[in-house]
Amino acid sequence: MSTSKLIEQNLKNSISIKESILSDHKLLQKISDISEKIVLMFQNKGKLLFCGNGGSAADAQHLASEFSGRYYKDRAPLYSEALHTNTSYLTAVSNDYSFSDTYSRLIQAIGSENDILIGMSTSGNSKNVVKAMKQAQSQGMITIGFTGEEKGEIDAFCDIVVKVPSKDTPRIQECHMLIGHSICEIVENELF
Repeated sequence: MSTSKLIEQNLKNSISIKESILSDHKLLQKISDISEKIVLMFQNKGKLLFCGNGGSAADAQHLASEFSGRYYKDRAPLYSEALHTNTSYLTAVSNDYSFSDTYSRLIQAIGSENDILIGMSTSGNSKNVVKAMKQAQSQGMITIGFTGEEKGEIDAFCDIVVKVPSKDTPRIQECHMLIGHSICEIVENELF
């Protein structure tokens, strides 16, 4: 396949998945519900926490910065953090315990009932994300999963799961960012 055909195919696939999301009223309602929960959480002085692996970790960090920095509006910062940004902590816990414990131990230390954890895993089976969601749920936090269409282990520990209708990791991640940006814009508009 030529380079231009590959680009064209990727764009068509991305558009097709986004059109599926656009026509899924239940999924759109979930996104709206998540936005409302985040607004209420910030009004109650809670923290918005994110976790993921690889590209999903990068997406988690990107979304956390949109809340803690700014999105469109010049406004007060909102407490939002990606749990993987302390590399000394990650490497110490991975070495001393297990990589699958990295997020759950941090949730145990900093999570409270007023907080929300968004776990991003295209497969829904990332062990460290699943354990984090389980820990967060046990502490009374609201848990939100961003996944692909497949049923994953994460589903059992989420109050809300946003399933992008695809099995293609890059396309799923693109949609996670679009959904995350939409949530950020809604929250910012509601609070400011």
